[in-house]
Amino acid sequence: MNMQSHDKQMPIMEHLIELRNRLTWAVLALFITFGVCYYFVEDIYGFLVQPLAEIMGPDRRMIYTALTEVFFTYVKVSFFAACFVSAPVFLGQFWAFVAPGLYKNERSAFMPFIFATPILFLMGGALVYYLIMPLAWKFFLSFEQAGGASNLAIQLEAKVGEYLSLVMKLIFAFGLCFQLPVLLTLMARAGIVTADGLARRRKYAIVIAFGFAAVLTPPDLISQIGLGIPIIILYEISIIMARISERKRAKAAADDDADEDDETDSDDDDGEVEAATGTAVATAQDDVDAQGEAAASYDDGQTSLTRSSDDEGDAPKLSGPSNNDDGEDDFNNAR
Repeated sequence: MNMQSHDKQMPIMEHLIELRNRLTWAVLALFITFGVCYYFVEDIYGFLVQPLAEIMGPDRRMIYTALTEVFFTYVKVSFFAACFVSAPVFLGQFWAFVAPGLYKNERSAFMPFIFATPILFLMGGALVYYLIMPLAWKFFLSFEQAGGASNLAIQLEAKVGEYLSLVMKLIFAFGLCFQLPVLLTLMARAGIVTADGLARRRKYAIVIAFGFAAVLTPPDLISQIGLGIPIIILYEISIIMARISERKRAKAAADDDADEDDETDSDDDDGEVEAATGTAVATAQDDVDAQGEAAASYDDGQTSLTRSSDDEGDAPKLSGPSNNDDGEDDFNNAR
């Protein structure tokens, strides 16, 4: 009983050990990239601030009001950059853990999504950095006012921590929304959703897209429209990908049915050949049995004739007459 339970637990323990090793390599890559990114943290933060600096000009500044604000801001920047840089390592370890449990066709189906995930996230981050952020910063800076005789000047004094939180929120919002084709295509492959169902619910998807954009982006129309429109475009791309996936799945199912029909026909042909062979063998066996019965009957006939001859030859000897002439005649007749 203990041996059986031990045999059942061994595969689970092996999987857990494999998972631990994969997580160890992923976390190690994260720590190494974190150290490298923290060494270049000022350059990374300067890259994130560049859209605002180009609009504000070189004579403006950023402030921090807490003693530890800049330090923790740099730690967050390093961590976010490390997560982005080490994402291929994490995805590679995840694939190395999952791939052995998949069939060959499943591995070929999931492999493109492993490569598409970081690429789509990068595209979303690039869109928000090069297009949305400059437009949004111009919109927010338009509320500045110069001081006069009757009013005070209104001028932006951006905080280091708040600016980073806003930028990372936008980058992650756009990056995650750009994963929509991957998610819907996988759901279509699994049969959870269909292309026709997605097309029928397009009007609801548009409302949800703009509502999602309103929650994730700052309260301005530029950011909301800038995120809502790409989500709708990605939704349409997802419908196209779902149709392609359904066609491939239908073709694969048709090929499998054709193979099963061929195997069935082959089995039927083999059955007919075996039946014909069995019939021929049975017929030959019947012929052999008939010949054997005929031979046995012939042998019985010969045996009966021999026995009758012996009986007839012995009869005169047992009842022979005393006279010689009559005995000779009887003997001749008997012969």
